[in-house]
Amino acid sequence: MSATVLEPSLRWDAALQAVQAAVAHAGELGIRINVAVVDRGGNTLAFLRMNGSFLHSADIATDKAYTAAGFGFPTGQWVSVMGDNEGMRLGFPQRHRLVVFGGGLPVLVDGDCVGGIGVSGGSEEQDEACAEAGLQAISMLGGR
Repeated sequence: MSATVLEPSLRWDAALQAVQAAVAHAGELGIRINVAVVDRGGNTLAFLRMNGSFLHSADIATDKAYTAAGFGFPTGQWVSVMGDNEGMRLGFPQRHRLVVFGGGLPVLVDGDCVGGIGVSGGSEEQDEACAEAGLQAISMLGGR
């Protein structure tokens, strides 16, 4: 019996296409963003910062991607996940690098989370739209 397990993974070239697509969409919206794509382990594969984007948004974008990859669902869903659970509402936002507002999406391949994309610089809705544009670019590459 083999102990080797093959899992789908996110490639750097797909991550590059994703950040470029997210930035292009931000340009259409008239906003300046930072965008990051991480693999399933939270390692940055690609990052772009638009000139004039907010300085702190660089880390926020990376942390949104990290959070989405780590949990496998959009960062904007955290409020509903926590619900009325006071312990979760107080505890989870205190976790280093955990982002509980919109703009981070998981990268899924055949239902497996292989990474995350995070965008920061616009409203939550704008950030998520840019992240979605990045996901679309990955899906056009066949989900590699």
